[in-house]
Amino acid sequence: MLFIKNLIVGILISIATIAAAQEKMSFFELSDSFSKPRFWTTVGTSAALYTGTVIGLNEIWYKGFERSAFHPFNDWKEWKNMDKAGHSFTAYFQTSFSFDVMRWTGVERRDALWVAMGLGTLFQGTIEILDGYSEKWGFSIYDIGFNTGGILLFAGQELAWKDQRFVLKVSNRFPSYSSESILSNTGNSTSSPAIRAEDLFGKAISTRFIKDYNGQTIWLSMNPASFIKPETRFPNWLNIAIGYGAENLYGGYSNSWSKDGEIFTLPNQNFERANQLFLSFDIDLKRIKTKNPFVRFLLKGLNVFKIPSPTLSVTQGKGLKFHALYW
Repeated sequence: MLFIKNLIVGILISIATIAAAQEKMSFFELSDSFSKPRFWTTVGTSAALYTGTVIGLNEIWYKGFERSAFHPFNDWKEWKNMDKAGHSFTAYFQTSFSFDVMRWTGVERRDALWVAMGLGTLFQGTIEILDGYSEKWGFSIYDIGFNTGGILLFAGQELAWKDQRFVLKVSNRFPSYSSESILSNTGNSTSSPAIRAEDLFGKAISTRFIKDYNGQTIWLSMNPASFIKPETRFPNWLNIAIGYGAENLYGGYSNSWSKDGEIFTLPNQNFERANQLFLSFDIDLKRIKTKNPFVRFLLKGLNVFKIPSPTLSVTQGKGLKFHALYW
């Protein structure tokens, strides 16, 4: 999904650059008034890419599974709710990006916000509808709730402050997995945590970044300087971040799985599924001052990622740990 989003952004930028050039303004500068070339280029490109993405998802992701009548699906506590945190992050990111694009075209702030909220709901809601018709999954009211939470986090701050003082970010530390062999229930086959992780999360860094919940952390990054007086000289770019993660997840609900007719189970004493909380420093890249429009654009794009920093973690059943540098 992240690859598709990056593709959409890349194509949108390429086409919109043409429109911007026609107006003889820098692509990376906001339009100081409503720009029809930018607006209609954005609308047309977004509509085409949305349609293509839905068709692509159906062909690549859903077509290989049995279809069913539309049905609900209770996936609460699946993956220790790491997927729910991811839904909030994705919805927040999509709403934020849509708002920035609308502002780039010269649309007024309030109108840009309503459009962004609508697009965030549409993008995430489409996936839930497709899930609802899939035998393997189903329509999750919890996913909808966390999607809405991410959208409202952005919208509420825009309405209250015209500023994002709380930002959702993501990181993934790409954990290594044990190659120690484990026997199946019949004793006729062997597997390992590394093989299971590869089957679940893939090999490529891009897929592991998205799918590997054992290394992924979703962060709520807060900017203290936004809440205190300027004369205190607290660094405007310095944030404090609270993260949520999990470890030893080798399945949605348990560390037992079936492969080639054999059942494998990881021992709880070595692979206990656990929640994690983190406290860390962060940098709000969009608050770093620069006069260069391209650098400003680049920093804002990179701001979806948590900056590696000294971190305290609390893992369920293991207690407190200090990390000199955690990603």
